[in-house]
Amino acid sequence: MNDVDVLIAGAGPIGLTAAIELRRHGVRIRIVDPLVEPPQYAKAVGIQPRTLEIFEGMGVLRQVLDAGLEMRGQLMYVNSTEVARIDLEMPADVPFRFHCLPQYATERILAERLDDLGTTVDRGTRLLGFDHDADGVTATLDGPQGEETIRCGYLVGCDGAHSTVRKGLGLTFEGAAFEEQYMLGDVAVDWSAPRGYSIRSTHQTDGVTDDGLVCIPLPGHQRYRMSMVVPDELASASSAPVGDGVAHGFEGTRKPGLEHIQAVVDRLAPEPATVSDLRWSSVFRISHRIVDSYSRGRVFVAGDAAHIHPPTGAQGMNTGIQDAHNLAWKLALAVDGLAADDLLATYDAERRPVGEEVVGRTVRNAREGVGADSSDPSYVMRREAQLLISYADSPIVGAPNGSGGPQPGERAPDASGLTREVISFDIRLYSLLDRRDHTAVLYADPDAGPAEVVDFEELADRLRQAGRDRMGVYVVASPEAQVGSTALPLIRDSAGLFAAGYAPAGSSIFIVRPDGYLGYRGPTADVASALDHLALTFR
Repeated sequence: MNDVDVLIAGAGPIGLTAAIELRRHGVRIRIVDPLVEPPQYAKAVGIQPRTLEIFEGMGVLRQVLDAGLEMRGQLMYVNSTEVARIDLEMPADVPFRFHCLPQYATERILAERLDDLGTTVDRGTRLLGFDHDADGVTATLDGPQGEETIRCGYLVGCDGAHSTVRKGLGLTFEGAAFEEQYMLGDVAVDWSAPRGYSIRSTHQTDGVTDDGLVCIPLPGHQRYRMSMVVPDELASASSAPVGDGVAHGFEGTRKPGLEHIQAVVDRLAPEPATVSDLRWSSVFRISHRIVDSYSRGRVFVAGDAAHIHPPTGAQGMNTGIQDAHNLAWKLALAVDGLAADDLLATYDAERRPVGEEVVGRTVRNAREGVGADSSDPSYVMRREAQLLISYADSPIVGAPNGSGGPQPGERAPDASGLTREVISFDIRLYSLLDRRDHTAVLYADPDAGPAEVVDFEELADRLRQAGRDRMGVYVVASPEAQVGSTALPLIRDSAGLFAAGYAPAGSSIFIVRPDGYLGYRGPTADVASALDHLALTFR
């Protein structure tokens, strides 16, 4: 008998996301963190549209939006002259735009949500080590009451760049560090920059950049997180190597003061400006590394424990949150004895290629600029918003099917303009998705009639059975389809936007996973293929 089903090491955004999602499935967890108080640094600030979709499903979207502000774009200056302006606009089919929220606020909101689910973080408690076998994990913890040993079914390491879990598994962490050292500061500034726009200002000599300032907007009146190359007197004080050789994150005993930040603003700000009200500051280093595996046996790593890279494009925290989101629903099925034999192995199969791509891209972006590798702004915007992640090569997604629309392994797009009985206003497809269990959408094409109603209802029963009753089923019907007699929940594609977005080839089955990715699509007549697909996930 395990003390808990899952032990989570680390209570940053990634650990908290994993904890919330597991608790939403009823899994017994324990989450520990060595810090007595959560840090108050705006380490990660940008929240991508895809992460907002995840937060909506987790039940924290309202709180996240209330606490932050929209990231509207970026103004770029070279030698005090504006050279470019990027407006962050998303296509109409994407429900959310880009958002700014300091990491400490994100962590507070997630911790409060976890409290609502009956679990609090065990702070001041450190994972010292662990042993794992075929049946579980034995972990040694050191907390306020001293050392203790607990038994858990699984261990998830969300414990950062210097991860105890990663080291305990003996995973490699290949990569290197940037030579430059940087400093961060959370300040107010009295300039006329438009609200919600970041500022990137550089100095060039003979076309070579030799100085730079990046300012990311924060909630409040003219507040920014500013980053810049550290001055010599601070760099020399923070150059001691980290014990594990991973030079990443905050380090050093001396912190930048207002005078250090003001000196850079005086050199590089696009207009005369004064910084004030320094809330926090730090010197930091950047590395780019990735593990050789995201899991071994019953132990997993996620977030910075698995991949670290430059902060360009605000990819780090958002990628880690998707790691946790991908893993949690699979772990929940395994805990309940409902997972197919190889389901947990797909965490590494699906997420490590994403981590490899993000590490490589952010390194290129740090050197060349975001989007320098593409002439298609729409593609760059969707990619940086993390809407183009694909698990098409995953062993648990179906084969491509259809000439258009999302294919298995791709994000299931939202669709607006849907209607249903009782509700006076249009609804979105995402409002139907359970975000905890799988959802099957049965599309009734314009020619569907009473005969299809019988087929749909029989199909729904078989899908629920194959999904071990972890499957919601909806009929989304063309306005012309004559299926009003069905006992299944009936949604009308009144604006035709579901059909436009998903491009069904006649009456079709779409199976959406709990993490919002399309697992399968195919004709309703091919029941066997849909059931074979579900057998890859469910025991």
